[in-house]
Amino acid sequence: MNGLVYHVVSGQAFFSGMVLLLASLALAQASRKAWKRWWGLAFVLGLILVAASSIAIPLWLLVIAGMATLVWLYWLLRADTSRQRVAAIIAAVFWLAVAIGELPYLLIPTLQPVANRGLAVIGDSVTAGMGGEDRSETWPAIIARKHQLQVQDLSHVGETAGSALKRIQNLEIQAPVVMVEIGGNDILGSTSSQQFATDLDALLNGLSAPGRQIVMYELPLPPFYHEFGRIQRRLAHKYRVHLIPRRIFLSLLADQGATLDGIHLSQAGHQQMAESVWQLVQTAYVNATSESPAEKPAIDNTEKLPDEDSNLN
Repeated sequence: MNGLVYHVVSGQAFFSGMVLLLASLALAQASRKAWKRWWGLAFVLGLILVAASSIAIPLWLLVIAGMATLVWLYWLLRADTSRQRVAAIIAAVFWLAVAIGELPYLLIPTLQPVANRGLAVIGDSVTAGMGGEDRSETWPAIIARKHQLQVQDLSHVGETAGSALKRIQNLEIQAPVVMVEIGGNDILGSTSSQQFATDLDALLNGLSAPGRQIVMYELPLPPFYHEFGRIQRRLAHKYRVHLIPRRIFLSLLADQGATLDGIHLSQAGHQQMAESVWQLVQTAYVNATSESPAEKPAIDNTEKLPDEDSNLN
């Protein structure tokens, strides 16, 4: 994966852009003309990086920071030195508030211990594999085998939030931990943000149960797809879902040899994904008891529905 693409899609460009924006505020106040001339370039590049990173900044906070910045620009262009300095400080405070608000989403969640070693997986072809001639052992099968988990694998090629909802409606999920890797086909396909919100809300509602922990990968978003990220974060908060920072998933895709086509995992990629998922969920199983293999299979590939129209991922 191209380094610049990774920098933008992983969300790291947000913090690079934030540094440039704050630098532009400082450079505009510089007494040396050699420094002051660079404020415009830093400001424009900063705005581009923040916007392209598609970080799901709360809209109200973004509006306030934007208005404070416009006030600063107004006094800067009017050459009112004293007022522009005050406005620069105010704008810097709001942009710092935006950056601080993003910090919790960089943290890797820690799960609480559960009673048994059950794990349900909701995913698209990144999890289910390519199908057809692909004979890779998928990461749910690997994690079941290596860590003695009873995995209910509900992943499916072409899955969207809407088709995943249909899939779970007639199934019984008993696992105390559910891993959700869904949404890529919604973004790459024709799903509107409003429909995605409706489908994901219903899906998380259907998966929620007393004592169950839901873990969901935050979507790596193309530039200017902020709304999908806001929806995911809002619903994660509503249903107390643990969000995995998008850099975790994207780092795997960026690793050499981990994918077949830049998205779908190779056998090496499935191996790495299994270990990555285990690092994320292992705290849940520290005191969990194992069920007898005679009572329950280690991997349950529940009957799939027919392929959906979307087969992107």
